[in-house]
Amino acid sequence: MVPLRAAPPPQVQPEVQDQATVTGKGLELAFDSVTKAFGDVGVLKGLDLVIPAGQFVAVVGRSGGGKTTLMRLIAGLDGPTSGTIRINGTARRGLQPDVRLLFQDARLLPWQRVLSNVGIARGPDWKERAQALLAEVGLADRAGDWPYVLSGGQKQRVALARALVTEPGILLLDEPFGALDALTRADMHRLLTRIWRQHGFTAILITHDVAEAVALADRVLVLRDGRVAEDITVDIPRSARVGGAPRLAELERRILNSV
Repeated sequence: MVPLRAAPPPQVQPEVQDQATVTGKGLELAFDSVTKAFGDVGVLKGLDLVIPAGQFVAVVGRSGGGKTTLMRLIAGLDGPTSGTIRINGTARRGLQPDVRLLFQDARLLPWQRVLSNVGIARGPDWKERAQALLAEVGLADRAGDWPYVLSGGQKQRVALARALVTEPGILLLDEPFGALDALTRADMHRLLTRIWRQHGFTAILITHDVAEAVALADRVLVLRDGRVAEDITVDIPRSARVGGAPRLAELERRILNSV
């Protein structure tokens, strides 16, 4: 089976450029005939997929369609039953140090202050790196606070900074904004887009929210019954993805009809 590949990105002027602006940090991800079964239950069924380095991909689908399993395989939390997962052309198994996850629950350590939560990996110069990332997410002045005094959106900003502290090549986002109110979610969308452009990582968003998928992603994969039912390029500049543009509504209907 020939792997599904993304269509070339649309040519746009620099001021509305939708691709990540930092090159060399994102990693290519490829699934070669990957299956995953739990006992007699097949969850992923011969998945062939290529995600180019630096692309922002959203994965949507009904509950039980394989989204969480896909994410766990990419992170190395589970291994495939058959087939091969490649990162930058190299077959991988086990936990991946260049892959990080951002969950719906920020999962901050309540006994650590904000700065220590961001720098939890404790690498070289971790304090300086953590402080710089807090500044990037707009929380430079909250480094000494305890997590319990933060709002839900602020906690997710801290979690995002923590995910980026080791400069991952792939960032997995598992419904990260599902628990936030609409205004906070919109703020987080803008922040994530800016951070992705600056850092250049490959982003893979798992979401049930079709509007969120087309607002953020270059490409939307509809996962159904363990296979990619639709592979849709979002060819609308991000600057035009607000205000209910007719083309956005068309894409959302197409995706909903495929789920």
